[in-house]
Amino acid sequence: MAGVGGAGGGVEGASGTAGDGVYDAQQVADVKAWLRGAFEAVGKEVPEFEYTPRTVAHLHNLAVLSQHRTQSATIVAADLRQRAAEFRSQAARIRETLECTGLSQENLSQSGVVSANTLANVANLLDLKDTESTSYLMAIAELSLKKTELEETRSKAQRESKMLLDYTRKAIARLTYLKRALGQLEEEVALREGPMMQWNTNLKMMASKERQYLQQLANYKSLLRRLGYTREISHGVLMAMVEHRHELEAKTKPILDTLRSYQDLPPDKALAGLAIEDKRREYEAAEKYLEDALHSALHTPQE
Repeated sequence: MAGVGGAGGGVEGASGTAGDGVYDAQQVADVKAWLRGAFEAVGKEVPEFEYTPRTVAHLHNLAVLSQHRTQSATIVAADLRQRAAEFRSQAARIRETLECTGLSQENLSQSGVVSANTLANVANLLDLKDTESTSYLMAIAELSLKKTELEETRSKAQRESKMLLDYTRKAIARLTYLKRALGQLEEEVALREGPMMQWNTNLKMMASKERQYLQQLANYKSLLRRLGYTREISHGVLMAMVEHRHELEAKTKPILDTLRSYQDLPPDKALAGLAIEDKRREYEAAEKYLEDALHSALHTPQE
């Protein structure tokens, strides 16, 4: 198997090949050293596997990350050990001082032990470095400030919550009103749908009639132009002609009455009768001309 190694295996030369890729021999060496140290720490041997560029790259990244974390953990552990030594030294000094003053734990009453444990628990809870009165006062003052800030935040949140609640109630009322209005509009639409359809039908019919009337008007105008109609022949002109006819009738009525009286004359007045007959024929011709003119004007459509 090409490029296979365990705890003691390796790849000779500055670089080696495995599979289809090429990898750095230094990375392989680092990976092997890291694997050897990791497995020896738990008392096991490194299993055999094939070194490929992909596995070498992944294992090298893991090795670098593990080394960085190990270094960080080593630094933190050393700091913690140093702090623990300082705390043990300080505890020894405090114990010695308490024994010299007769305040050791063995000399304290049960209530004293409980009080001391309570102070220690409170100090741990407040994250205090010591149990001095000033430290407690500073911690209590900080808690008071935090409490005040929390109360202000809570009050602000309550005001905002109340405002949002009012807005929500108004929005719900508005939504209810809009739903009611929508229902009423839907009912009105259902009620007015029938009349609207009828109005639409009537409108279409009126539009059709309008086109028909416009066409008839155009035809009438064309007919009037062919007949030589002018604007002088209007309703006012016809009414004036009617009045003129009435005036003529009023003037000719006495003449007609006179002519009718002449019909009672003796037969020997033949010449007078001939003259009267000529006048009657002229009157009838004039009257017929007037009637024909009025009849033609009344039966001709106006523009």
